[in-house]
Amino acid sequence: MKTKPTTRRNFLLAAGLGSAGAVAAVATARKAAAPAAEKQAGAADTAQGYRVTAHIEKYYKTTEV
Repeated sequence: MKTKPTTRRNFLLAAGLGSAGAVAAVATARKAAAPAAEKQAGAADTAQGYRVTAHIEKYYKTTEV
């Protein structure tokens, strides 16, 4: 079997493709784990988020034109 001599250009190409593949693998793994984490976090913070309270309604009334 004949092997090609490794040149600087081929080495940099292989290194770039290898690192791009590693980044894609990590990104895919994080996307797969994210929905499970969101479900757990969503159950714990049901009281968080936007709520219209009395002082917010008062502010809305002051901004009417």
